[in-house]
Amino acid sequence: MDLLLIGGVSGSGKSVAIAALEDSGYYAVSNLPLSLLSALLAQLKATAQDRVAIVLDVKTEPGLAGLASAIDDARTNGWTVRFLYLDAKTDTLVKRFSETRRRHPFSSDDRTLTEAIEFERERLAAVRTLGYSFDTSDLSAAALRSWIKDFVSVDPSRLTVLFQSFGYKHGVPLDADLVFDVRCLPNPHYEPLLAPKSGKDAAVVEYLERHAEVERMYGDIHHFVSSWLPDYARDNRNYLTVAIGCTGGHHRSVYLVERLARAFMDRYQVLTRHRELS
Repeated sequence: MDLLLIGGVSGSGKSVAIAALEDSGYYAVSNLPLSLLSALLAQLKATAQDRVAIVLDVKTEPGLAGLASAIDDARTNGWTVRFLYLDAKTDTLVKRFSETRRRHPFSSDDRTLTEAIEFERERLAAVRTLGYSFDTSDLSAAALRSWIKDFVSVDPSRLTVLFQSFGYKHGVPLDADLVFDVRCLPNPHYEPLLAPKSGKDAAVVEYLERHAEVERMYGDIHHFVSSWLPDYARDNRNYLTVAIGCTGGHHRSVYLVERLARAFMDRYQVLTRHRELS
Protein backbone atom coordinates (compact mmCIF):
# COMPACT_ATOMS: atom_id res chain seq x y z
CA MET A 1 0.00 0.00 0.00
CA ASP A 2 1.55 3.23 -1.23
CA LEU A 3 1.08 6.40 0.84
CA LEU A 4 2.53 9.72 -0.32
CA LEU A 5 2.29 12.57 2.19
CA ILE A 6 2.83 16.12 0.95
CA GLY A 7 3.81 19.09 3.06
CA GLY A 8 5.66 22.34 2.60
CA VAL A 9 5.18 26.07 2.46
CA SER A 10 2.05 27.65 1.03
CA GLY A 11 2.47 28.66 -2.60
CA SER A 12 5.07 26.00 -3.31
CA GLY A 13 2.80 23.98 -5.63
CA LYS A 14 1.05 21.49 -3.35
CA SER A 15 -2.24 21.83 -5.23
CA VAL A 16 -0.45 21.19 -8.54
CA ALA A 17 1.26 18.15 -7.05
CA ILE A 18 -1.93 16.58 -5.67
CA ALA A 19 -3.70 17.10 -9.00
CA ALA A 20 -0.84 15.38 -10.83
CA LEU A 21 -1.01 12.46 -8.42
CA GLU A 22 -4.77 12.14 -8.85
CA ASP A 23 -4.20 12.04 -12.62
CA SER A 24 -1.69 9.24 -12.00
CA GLY A 25 -4.27 7.07 -10.25
CA TYR A 26 -3.82 8.06 -6.61
CA TYR A 27 -6.74 8.55 -4.25
CA ALA A 28 -6.14 12.22 -3.43
CA VAL A 29 -6.98 14.17 -0.27
CA SER A 30 -6.20 17.86 0.27
CA ASN A 31 -5.56 19.77 3.50
CA LEU A 32 -6.04 16.92 5.95
CA PRO A 33 -5.23 17.74 9.60
CA LEU A 34 -2.59 15.35 10.89
CA SER A 35 -4.87 14.33 13.78
CA LEU A 36 -7.25 12.71 11.27
CA LEU A 37 -4.61 10.76 9.35
CA SER A 38 -4.77 7.51 11.32
CA ALA A 39 -8.56 7.20 11.08
CA LEU A 40 -8.56 7.99 7.37
CA LEU A 41 -5.87 5.41 6.61
CA ALA A 42 -7.79 2.74 8.52
CA GLN A 43 -10.90 3.50 6.50
CA LEU A 44 -9.01 3.51 3.18
CA LYS A 45 -7.29 0.23 4.04
CA ALA A 46 -10.69 -1.34 4.75
CA THR A 47 -11.95 -0.23 1.33
CA ALA A 48 -8.83 -1.54 -0.46
CA GLN A 49 -7.49 1.87 -1.50
CA ASP A 50 -3.81 1.07 -1.98
CA ARG A 51 -2.45 4.24 -3.65
CA VAL A 52 -3.11 7.33 -1.56
CA ALA A 53 -1.75 10.88 -1.73
CA ILE A 54 -2.51 13.39 1.03
CA VAL A 55 -1.67 17.06 1.37
CA LEU A 56 -1.30 17.71 5.09
CA ASP A 57 -2.80 20.83 6.63
CA VAL A 58 -0.26 22.92 8.52
CA LYS A 59 -2.62 25.60 9.82
CA THR A 60 -4.83 23.43 12.05
CA GLU A 61 -3.20 23.19 15.46
CA PRO A 62 -0.76 21.69 16.28
CA GLY A 63 0.35 21.74 12.65
CA LEU A 64 2.64 18.86 11.70
CA ALA A 65 4.03 18.22 15.16
CA GLY A 66 3.91 14.47 15.56
CA LEU A 67 4.43 13.71 11.87
CA ALA A 68 7.39 11.41 12.55
CA SER A 69 5.35 9.16 14.85
CA ALA A 70 2.39 9.26 12.43
CA ILE A 71 4.67 8.01 9.65
CA ASP A 72 5.96 5.21 11.91
CA ASP A 73 2.39 4.20 12.78
CA ALA A 74 1.39 4.08 9.12
CA ARG A 75 4.36 1.88 8.29
CA THR A 76 3.49 -0.42 11.18
CA ASN A 77 0.03 -0.80 9.61
CA GLY A 78 1.44 -1.90 6.28
CA TRP A 79 1.80 1.35 4.34
CA THR A 80 4.89 2.22 2.32
CA VAL A 81 5.24 5.89 3.24
CA ARG A 82 6.99 8.73 1.46
CA PHE A 83 6.97 12.34 2.60
CA LEU A 84 7.49 15.03 -0.04
CA TYR A 85 8.30 18.52 1.22
CA LEU A 86 7.78 21.29 -1.34
CA ASP A 87 9.63 24.55 -0.90
CA ALA A 88 10.37 27.74 -2.85
CA LYS A 89 12.41 30.88 -2.36
CA THR A 90 10.73 33.67 -0.43
CA ASP A 91 10.81 36.15 -3.34
CA THR A 92 9.19 33.52 -5.57
CA LEU A 93 6.42 32.94 -3.02
CA VAL A 94 5.81 36.67 -2.68
CA LYS A 95 5.49 36.95 -6.45
CA ARG A 96 3.08 34.00 -6.65
CA PHE A 97 0.80 35.34 -3.93
CA SER A 98 0.88 38.82 -5.48
CA GLU A 99 0.00 37.47 -8.93
CA THR A 100 -2.87 35.31 -7.72
CA ARG A 101 -4.01 37.83 -5.09
CA ARG A 102 -4.55 34.98 -2.67
CA ARG A 103 -4.23 35.54 1.05
CA HIS A 104 -1.44 33.65 2.78
CA PRO A 105 -2.84 31.29 5.45
CA PHE A 106 -0.75 32.96 8.15
CA SER A 107 -1.26 36.57 7.06
CA SER A 108 -2.81 38.93 9.59
CA ASP A 109 -3.14 42.61 10.37
CA ASP A 110 0.06 42.35 12.38
CA ARG A 111 2.03 40.18 9.93
CA THR A 112 3.19 41.13 6.43
CA LEU A 113 3.24 38.61 3.58
CA THR A 114 6.99 38.11 3.91
CA GLU A 115 6.65 37.67 7.68
CA ALA A 116 3.83 35.16 7.16
CA ILE A 117 6.02 33.13 4.78
CA GLU A 118 8.91 33.07 7.25
CA PHE A 119 6.57 32.23 10.13
CA GLU A 120 5.24 29.21 8.23
CA ARG A 121 8.76 28.15 7.20
CA GLU A 122 9.87 28.17 10.84
CA ARG A 123 6.73 26.25 11.84
CA LEU A 124 7.64 23.53 9.33
CA ALA A 125 11.40 23.44 9.93
CA ALA A 126 11.29 20.33 12.13
CA VAL A 127 9.56 18.14 9.51
CA ARG A 128 11.55 19.16 6.44
CA THR A 129 14.21 16.51 7.11
CA LEU A 130 11.65 13.68 7.41
CA GLY A 131 11.39 13.21 3.67
CA TYR A 132 12.47 14.48 0.30
CA SER A 133 12.69 18.25 -0.09
CA PHE A 134 12.04 19.70 -3.53
CA ASP A 135 12.55 23.31 -4.64
CA THR A 136 9.82 24.48 -7.02
CA SER A 137 11.06 28.09 -7.32
CA ASP A 138 11.92 27.96 -11.02
CA LEU A 139 9.36 25.43 -12.21
CA SER A 140 6.25 26.06 -14.22
CA ALA A 141 3.12 24.12 -13.24
CA ALA A 142 3.60 21.82 -16.24
CA ALA A 143 7.22 21.08 -15.30
CA LEU A 144 6.21 20.35 -11.68
CA ARG A 145 3.48 17.95 -12.83
CA SER A 146 6.03 16.14 -15.02
CA TRP A 147 8.53 15.89 -12.16
CA ILE A 148 5.89 14.59 -9.72
CA LYS A 149 5.04 11.79 -12.15
CA ASP A 150 8.74 10.90 -12.41
CA PHE A 151 9.04 10.98 -8.62
CA VAL A 152 6.26 8.45 -8.02
CA SER A 153 7.51 6.13 -10.77
CA VAL A 154 10.59 5.02 -8.82
CA ASP A 155 10.77 2.27 -6.21
CA PRO A 156 10.59 3.98 -2.77
CA SER A 157 12.51 1.13 -1.12
CA ARG A 158 15.67 1.91 -3.12
CA LEU A 159 17.93 4.95 -3.13
CA THR A 160 17.07 7.41 -5.89
CA VAL A 161 19.71 9.89 -7.06
CA LEU A 162 18.55 13.13 -8.68
CA PHE A 163 21.24 14.83 -10.75
CA GLN A 164 20.26 18.46 -11.20
CA SER A 165 21.86 21.22 -13.27
CA PHE A 166 21.42 24.88 -12.36
CA GLY A 167 22.78 28.36 -13.02
CA TYR A 168 24.46 30.21 -10.17
CA LYS A 169 23.09 33.52 -11.42
CA HIS A 170 19.63 32.21 -10.48
CA GLY A 171 20.69 30.89 -7.07
CA VAL A 172 21.60 27.52 -5.58
CA PRO A 173 18.65 25.05 -5.38
CA LEU A 174 17.11 24.81 -1.92
CA ASP A 175 16.83 21.02 -2.19
CA ALA A 176 20.48 20.21 -2.99
CA ASP A 177 22.29 17.69 -0.78
CA LEU A 178 25.61 17.89 -2.65
CA VAL A 179 26.64 20.93 -4.73
CA PHE A 180 29.47 21.07 -7.25
CA ASP A 181 30.62 24.34 -8.83
CA VAL A 182 31.89 23.88 -12.41
CA ARG A 183 32.14 27.56 -13.39
CA CYS A 184 35.93 27.18 -13.70
CA LEU A 185 35.54 25.03 -16.85
CA PRO A 186 35.75 26.42 -20.41
CA ASN A 187 32.42 28.07 -21.25
CA PRO A 188 30.67 27.28 -24.58
CA HIS A 189 28.55 30.39 -24.07
CA TYR A 190 31.37 32.48 -25.53
CA GLU A 191 31.36 30.50 -28.79
CA PRO A 192 28.73 32.19 -31.02
CA LEU A 193 27.60 28.94 -32.65
CA LEU A 194 27.30 27.14 -29.29
CA ALA A 195 25.70 29.86 -27.15
CA PRO A 196 22.07 29.10 -28.18
CA LYS A 197 22.55 25.34 -27.69
CA SER A 198 22.58 23.28 -24.48
CA GLY A 199 24.83 20.67 -22.93
CA LYS A 200 22.66 17.99 -24.53
CA ASP A 201 23.67 19.03 -28.06
CA ALA A 202 26.42 17.11 -29.81
CA ALA A 203 28.37 20.23 -30.77
CA VAL A 204 28.55 21.38 -27.13
CA VAL A 205 29.50 17.88 -25.97
CA GLU A 206 32.30 17.76 -28.56
CA TYR A 207 33.56 21.19 -27.49
CA LEU A 208 33.66 20.27 -23.78
CA GLU A 209 35.26 16.88 -24.31
CA ARG A 210 38.19 18.51 -26.11
CA HIS A 211 39.29 20.08 -22.81
CA ALA A 212 41.25 17.96 -20.32
CA GLU A 213 39.97 19.91 -17.32
CA VAL A 214 36.39 18.92 -18.16
CA GLU A 215 37.37 15.25 -18.05
CA ARG A 216 39.23 15.81 -14.77
CA MET A 217 36.20 17.55 -13.23
CA TYR A 218 33.90 14.74 -14.36
CA GLY A 219 36.25 12.12 -12.93
CA ASP A 220 36.52 13.89 -9.57
CA ILE A 221 32.73 14.33 -9.19
CA HIS A 222 32.09 10.74 -10.30
CA HIS A 223 34.65 9.42 -7.81
CA PHE A 224 33.24 11.48 -4.92
CA VAL A 225 29.60 10.53 -5.54
CA SER A 226 30.45 6.89 -6.22
CA SER A 227 32.51 6.66 -3.02
CA TRP A 228 29.82 8.13 -0.76
CA LEU A 229 26.56 6.81 -2.23
CA PRO A 230 26.80 3.47 -0.34
CA ASP A 231 27.07 5.43 2.92
CA TYR A 232 23.99 7.51 2.09
CA ALA A 233 22.14 4.29 1.25
CA ARG A 234 23.14 2.73 4.59
CA ASP A 235 21.83 5.85 6.34
CA ASN A 236 18.33 4.90 5.16
CA ARG A 237 18.24 7.75 2.67
CA ASN A 238 15.66 7.26 -0.06
CA TYR A 239 16.62 10.32 -2.13
CA LEU A 240 19.82 12.23 -2.73
CA THR A 241 20.04 15.39 -4.86
CA VAL A 242 23.37 16.11 -6.52
CA ALA A 243 23.34 19.66 -7.93
CA ILE A 244 25.90 20.82 -10.47
CA GLY A 245 26.07 24.52 -11.26
CA CYS A 246 27.64 26.68 -13.93
CA THR A 247 26.98 30.33 -14.64
CA GLY A 248 23.79 30.12 -16.68
CA GLY A 249 22.84 26.45 -16.23
CA HIS A 250 22.66 25.66 -19.96
CA HIS A 251 25.96 24.11 -21.05
CA ARG A 252 28.61 22.77 -18.65
CA SER A 253 26.32 21.71 -15.83
CA VAL A 254 23.81 20.13 -18.23
CA TYR A 255 26.56 18.13 -19.95
CA LEU A 256 27.93 16.81 -16.65
CA VAL A 257 24.46 15.92 -15.30
CA GLU A 258 23.64 13.94 -18.42
CA ARG A 259 26.96 12.10 -18.34
CA LEU A 260 26.79 11.32 -14.61
CA ALA A 261 23.22 10.09 -14.91
CA ARG A 262 24.24 7.61 -17.60
CA ALA A 263 27.17 6.42 -15.46
CA PHE A 264 25.06 5.71 -12.36
CA MET A 265 21.80 4.43 -13.81
CA ASP A 266 23.00 0.81 -13.93
CA ARG A 267 23.43 0.74 -10.12
CA TYR A 268 20.89 3.22 -8.77
CA GLN A 269 17.54 4.70 -9.64
CA VAL A 270 18.43 7.94 -11.38
CA LEU A 271 16.37 11.03 -12.22
CA THR A 272 17.60 14.14 -13.99
CA ARG A 273 16.42 17.73 -13.86
CA HIS A 274 17.74 20.74 -15.76
CA ARG A 275 16.34 23.66 -13.83
CA GLU A 276 17.16 26.45 -16.25
CA LEU A 277 16.21 24.45 -19.35
CA SER A 278 12.75 23.77 -17.92
